[in-house]
Amino acid sequence: MADRSRIITFGDVIDDVVAIPNGPIRDDTDTPSSIHSRPGGSAANTAAWLGSLGADAVLVGSVSAWDVARHTQLLTAVGADSELHGSPELPTGTIVVIVEGQRRAMLTERGANTLLDPAWVTDELLASASVLHITGHTLLNDAGAAGIASLIARARAAGVIVSVAPGSAGFIADYGPERFLAAMAGADILFPSLDEGRLLTGLEDPSEVGAALDFGTVVLTQGADGLIVFHGGVVTPVLSFAAPVVDPTGAGDAFCAGYLDAFIRTGDPVESARAGALVAAGAVGVIGGRPQP
Repeated sequence: MADRSRIITFGDVIDDVVAIPNGPIRDDTDTPSSIHSRPGGSAANTAAWLGSLGADAVLVGSVSAWDVARHTQLLTAVGADSELHGSPELPTGTIVVIVEGQRRAMLTERGANTLLDPAWVTDELLASASVLHITGHTLLNDAGAAGIASLIARARAAGVIVSVAPGSAGFIADYGPERFLAAMAGADILFPSLDEGRLLTGLEDPSEVGAALDFGTVVLTQGADGLIVFHGGVVTPVLSFAAPVVDPTGAGDAFCAGYLDAFIRTGDPVESARAGALVAAGAVGVIGGRPQP
């Protein structure tokens, strides 16, 4: 594995429309806002942050056939490679993100992301990789849980570490916590937020939530309250870095990038978590979920 440093991300590519109201949203009339179009998608965001850190990152994803060149260039501009499959019929996925302080509401159309196929992550691609990072919404596609389970098994057989970002609490609630955990069984690292962890376990206390999740490493993120690393029976709190919040979109994706970039170099989950927290602190200071080229 010493000569394998590539990190594959597999999951959504999105065009984000980020709306930041200047005050409370008023019903049935205008609310003055700043509105920004940004590239997004959890897996694409993580690949972009990895590229910006100098990591060897490649995204495997799906967009409209008309958008392959544009999204390839957007990732290339921040140092990430991509293998994008173009749909001649479906649009690129779109999310309207309404930002209110540190909280967001998201209106989602998955578009071409519904075509994501785990077979696109080929054995040849896995042979070049150190880590495969999967985002939870890939379970919603035709290959479903069986396809993701097969991909995790192929990755593990190839000696590739598998990490998982669950996606969102709403997705887990809709999909079913037990189904999600069964589908992702065999992954090495899980990056749940506290809300996601509570749904997955039915527990409330953060220390109990992380301990109940059966993965080699669990990194339970809590926003400004920091995070907790559960690894090898050891529980380690890690502080977040104070930073002004412009837009929290993509902070979790940036955290995953910082963690994985550090982990393939150090193998230390706690130091990797600190590195991830530092990247996440930078991410909340920009509008959208990716670094600026």
